[in-house]
Amino acid sequence: MKLRLAIVGAGPAGIYAADILLKYERSFDVSIDLFEQLPAPYGLVRYGVAPDHPRIKGIITALREVLDRGDIRIFGNVLYGRDITLDDLKKHYHAVIFATGAVHDAELAIPGIDLPGSYGAADFVSWYDGHPDYPRTWPLEAESVAVVGVGNVALDVARILAKHPEDLLPTEIPANVYEGLVASPVTDVHVFGRRGPMQVKFTPLELRELGELRDVDMIVYDEDFDYDEASKRAIESNKQVFVIDKVLNQWRQREVGQASRRLHLHFYAKPLEVVGDEDGVTAFRYERTEPDGGGGVRGTGEIREVPIQAIYRAVGYFGSPLPGIPFDAERGVIPNHEGQVLDHHNELVPGVYATGWIKRGPVGLIGHTKSDAMETISHLVKDQASWWNPTAPEEDAVTALLAEREVAWTDLDGWHRLDEHEIALGEPEGRARIKVVPRDEMVRISRD
Repeated sequence: MKLRLAIVGAGPAGIYAADILLKYERSFDVSIDLFEQLPAPYGLVRYGVAPDHPRIKGIITALREVLDRGDIRIFGNVLYGRDITLDDLKKHYHAVIFATGAVHDAELAIPGIDLPGSYGAADFVSWYDGHPDYPRTWPLEAESVAVVGVGNVALDVARILAKHPEDLLPTEIPANVYEGLVASPVTDVHVFGRRGPMQVKFTPLELRELGELRDVDMIVYDEDFDYDEASKRAIESNKQVFVIDKVLNQWRQREVGQASRRLHLHFYAKPLEVVGDEDGVTAFRYERTEPDGGGGVRGTGEIREVPIQAIYRAVGYFGSPLPGIPFDAERGVIPNHEGQVLDHHNELVPGVYATGWIKRGPVGLIGHTKSDAMETISHLVKDQASWWNPTAPEEDAVTALLAEREVAWTDLDGWHRLDEHEIALGEPEGRARIKVVPRDEMVRISRD
């Protein structure tokens, strides 16, 4: 018996799931095909992490080692629902795992959020990371910008906006992105969080990096540091919170006023409205909050406004529905029990599984994806009796199907060609790589 498994999504979640299954103690052979809608693998690690984060990019090295073993086939530039359907998967495989992640911005339901000059952080990240399906240009015309949210993505967006572009040159930032940032007139970036500084969602590492920006003053406000008991307990009991407190208090002692740009952190700020007109954003209106004694906050009734010309919402990512697969539109996930997909009657859907952010929502760091995949794989292995019965499980049946449909798919050798090409582009400039951005060019290089 050989399990033919399809995995849709070649980011960390999909690659970890494949690796865990291949190492799992089982009584049958396994053959795995990864399907990825982009021509290159690695998902959010390639297209969701800021280019000045080489440490996180190190995860790519681990993922590359898994793919380079040669026991997993990869089909890039193949879109599920268009190039290959659920019926196709049932014909050629015993089961499928969806690992499609969450790539869209969660909503921020306040008046004015749809005004010109109001953007989703995920779209901006996709632009500066050279995602092939996003426009080459980005409107960077604001001197004063708001970023709503206090997670790592909010800090990434604030840092990229405030950082002097020449300091990004050693990274893999695409040329069009560098040129766009050079033209930006920005002087002030304001980050807003609804709760206090000890209830933030970013990591100490991200925060420290903000403070290392050249010619950028870090502005924090003394009124935000009158801690309640819950905050004091958090500092005493949680090492990460302790470090965040230490970093922020060091910034309070710093001399400011000499830098050409400023990055402001505003806490206890509940978003109320984006102010503006048909010409665009003019201000961000918020209510000052205060600790409620139970670890949350309550409104104080004090309304404030900060003049801005652009705003980015970074309040989380949201998953997208997949053709033929149940979807929880409120949470943006595939409904499931420990990775086993459930239908709208809460019954198990045979042969269909989920892992990663599309399974549990966009929370946790990339490392959490491993334990997530382990849970899904353990069910997949035990569920042998309810797998599909494919009529054409032969490995070459899938390549024949894609060829018949004239899908220009990319494979592992193709990714190596693209990888080497990008590294070669960067070498003359002393850079790790320069990303190829247009999809057709990625495909052409990959397919030689």
